[in-house]
Amino acid sequence: MAEIVPGRPEALKGSAAAAVLLMLFDEDEAAQILARLEPDEVRQLGYAMYDVADVAPDEVNEALDHFVNKAKRRTTIGYGATRHIRGAMTKALGEERAETILARITPPTRSTKLEMLKWMDAKEIAALIEAEHPQIMAIVLAHLEAPVAADVLQLLPSEYQEEIVYRIATLGPVSTEALDDLEQLLLRGSPSKKQGAASQRGGTVEAAAIMNNVRKDNEQRIMKAVAKRDKIIAQTIEEEMFVFDNLIDMDDKNLGTLMRTVDSQVLVVALKGTTDMLKGKIFTCMSARAAQAIADEIEERGPIRLAEVIDAQKLIIATARRMADAGTIMLGGKGNDFV
Repeated sequence: MAEIVPGRPEALKGSAAAAVLLMLFDEDEAAQILARLEPDEVRQLGYAMYDVADVAPDEVNEALDHFVNKAKRRTTIGYGATRHIRGAMTKALGEERAETILARITPPTRSTKLEMLKWMDAKEIAALIEAEHPQIMAIVLAHLEAPVAADVLQLLPSEYQEEIVYRIATLGPVSTEALDDLEQLLLRGSPSKKQGAASQRGGTVEAAAIMNNVRKDNEQRIMKAVAKRDKIIAQTIEEEMFVFDNLIDMDDKNLGTLMRTVDSQVLVVALKGTTDMLKGKIFTCMSARAAQAIADEIEERGPIRLAEVIDAQKLIIATARRMADAGTIMLGGKGNDFV
C-alpha cells in the first residue's frame, strides 16, 4: 500500500494525469495527439488542462511515473495496423489483387464528412437537418452515437419524430454514392461520383439504442405512433430496447418484485446462460434460501438448448414489460426522468 504523507495532494489520475503529460509537449506534438482522440475525449482533456495548469512538480513526476508504468505493460502491435496490412498484402499479391482482397476485409469506416458531425452539438445538428427530408434525417441520426442522436431527435419537429425512428429501424445499406450526395447536401459542396461499397447503418438495434436515450414521455408517444404504422417493427424495437441482460440495471426493489412473480423453473433455465454478475444481482434480490435453491438447481441441470434459454429469458422480459406498463415496477435505463 502506498505511503500516505500528511499534507501531500492525492496523485493525479485519469484525464488529469493525461492533461499534465499533454501540457509538457509543444503545440505541434500535442496537436498530433489530440487529432487521434474522440470529441468527448478532447473536451474532457481541455477542461483538465485548465485545471492542472498550476500543479506542483511532485505531481508532475507522479503523472509521468504513472504513464511510464502503464506504457511498459502495453505493446504497439495495433499501431499503424492498416498501413502495415496494406503494405504486406501489396508486396505479397500485387497492387490489383491486394486491392480486391482489402476491399472485402477492411472494416467499414464512417464517411469523413459525416464523421465531422461528431464534433457538433445536438442543437447544431438539428438546425442543419431540420429542413431536410426525413430519410436524410434518419441517415444522419444513424451515423451518430445513440445519446447524441436521441438529443437531436427530440429537437426536431415532433411530427417527424415517429417517421425518423421508423426509417432508422428499416434503414438498409446506404450506398457510397448516396452518402456522397448527402455530404454535399449537408455541406453545400459539389457532388462526388466516387464508387464504393454500401455503408450499413441503422436497423432496429440502432433505433432501440436511440429510443433508450429519449425521455420517457417522448418514447411512449413515438413508439405508439410507430406501432400504428408497423406493429412488427415497433415490437422488434421494443424487444431490443430491453433485453435480459438489462435486468442488471434495475434497482433491487423493482428486480425483487419481478423475481417474485417469475416461476422458479423458468428462472433456472433463463439463468443458465447468463454472467455470474447478473446471477449475483438477481440472487441478492431473493431470500438466501430461495437463491441457494436456484443456484443448486442450475448446477445440477445438464446442458440446456440455447433456444430454451432464450425462450425463458423472453418470457421473463415479457412479464417485466407487462408489470412496467401496469406501473408495478420501473425498468432501468430511464434514470433522467423524475416526477
